[in-house]
Amino acid sequence: MASTPASKASKGATLHRGDTVTWDSSQGTIEGTVVKKVTGKAQIKGHAVSASEKSPQYEVKSAKTGAHAVHKPEALKKKTTSSKG
Repeated sequence: MASTPASKASKGATLHRGDTVTWDSSQGTIEGTVVKKVTGKAQIKGHAVSASEKSPQYEVKSAKTGAHAVHKPEALKKKTTSSKG
């Protein structure tokens, strides 16, 4: 089974709600979906998040556990689907 290519979200790249992304954690590579773009102060799992319009972060949900986390766009890799035709 071939893995789906992933592209690292670069500064200025926009992720959207529902996008499938991966990120690295101490448990390995996690796959999930973007829940929302965070552009202000937020609290998630007891951690304070200080994002802004110029430096947004993204709330993501793990496909495996359902756990939520917030990451900078540079830490997320958007999964792309290859079209065969």
